[in-house]
Amino acid sequence: MIRSQRWKGAAFTVPFQLGFAFLYLLPIGYAVYQSLFLQKQSGLGLGGATTEFVGLENYQHGLTDSAFMTSILRVVVFACVQIPFMLLVSLVLALFLDAVSARVAGRFRIVLLVPYMIPGVVAAIVWINLYSPAVGPLTPLGDLFGFDWNFFAPSMVWPAIGNLLTWHGIGYNMVIIYAALQGVPRELFEAARLDGASELRIALSIKIPFVRGALVLTALLSIIQMLQIFNEPALFRNVTPETVSDSFTPIMIIYNQAFNAANYHYAAALSVLLALILGVASFVFYRLTSREAD
Repeated sequence: MIRSQRWKGAAFTVPFQLGFAFLYLLPIGYAVYQSLFLQKQSGLGLGGATTEFVGLENYQHGLTDSAFMTSILRVVVFACVQIPFMLLVSLVLALFLDAVSARVAGRFRIVLLVPYMIPGVVAAIVWINLYSPAVGPLTPLGDLFGFDWNFFAPSMVWPAIGNLLTWHGIGYNMVIIYAALQGVPRELFEAARLDGASELRIALSIKIPFVRGALVLTALLSIIQMLQIFNEPALFRNVTPETVSDSFTPIMIIYNQAFNAANYHYAAALSVLLALILGVASFVFYRLTSREAD
């Protein structure tokens, strides 16, 4: 009877298992398979092309590809600045919502979630128009206060993209942190207040340590998302191609290799390498944060 119930319960997971296999496992396996081959031209290219098995040659090329490795380093440096800032803003907003009444928190929560509900491509287009010196309001506003800024200049592209990503992502991260705050026993706050602790001390000594797991989760998700950034720089490239190159981020390089250069095998190898880098970065971050918790 128990075994029968277990099989019936497992049957409910079959649609998910099939979807996971067809949408994730098979594409990953096919990408690994494609990465082991290379398309070579015969003679001067007039004799056609042949696909040959080259083993790990594409991976070796990817690891020595200066454009690919530079793009990864560029995104990593940007992530080290943008992710902590975004999580700090999300944490402050979550603490603010936790400090106000439930009715006020509900209203502000919806308002802060609106940017996250907007598709990323649409959000990027909106902000590009806001940044535009021709039609956007930010350039005239800067001139009014004496700021001569150009959001499409080389020194301002990353801050402009970072502002867009922060605006788009704080609502989602805030909700996760705020949900974790709701699980903190309210008795701890009352006891701390009786002992004379201020609201700032309660936030620093009680609330933030209790939501550490939520902060680690949001940081992991942000790391994975950041190394796969594509929409924002690709749309910025349409506006300022002299500033944002086609090798600006790893995903842009993979996209160009696959769809512009038709080098699908090398693009597959770069995709696998990026996935491995993402996995290692996530694992290292999780181990470091878990060790600190111990």
